Amino acid sequence: MRQISSSITFEITPGETLPMMVAHSTRLSVHGAPVWVTRSNDVEDYWLEPGHSLRLRPGERLWLSGEGPKAACVAFVAPLRRTAMLADLGRALSEWWAARWSGWRTV
Repeated sequence: MRQISSSITFEITPGETLPMMVAHSTRLSVHGAPVWVTRSNDVEDYWLEPGHSLRLRPGERLWLSGEGPKAACVAFVAPLRRTAMLADLGRALSEWWAARWSGWRTV
């Protein structure tokens, strides 16, 4: 098994506003209840229903507000860096090659 992304999840109670700063290219995913999203350098606000997501840009500021009768969960998912993905690929190829030579499998 290899990790394909890194994520952080927050819970936002109804009526709460959560300020955030985006450091890396990230995807915001909403679960549980709708979330109102205001972004810096953007004239639009976004209303995200559960199951929807929004691509975030590095360096932007966000203000997230929970809407509805129950708490909303927001997950920030960032893909792994290219070097980590290449290391995983190298490890997988090494294990594949070793299994071909020795006949043993790693479990």
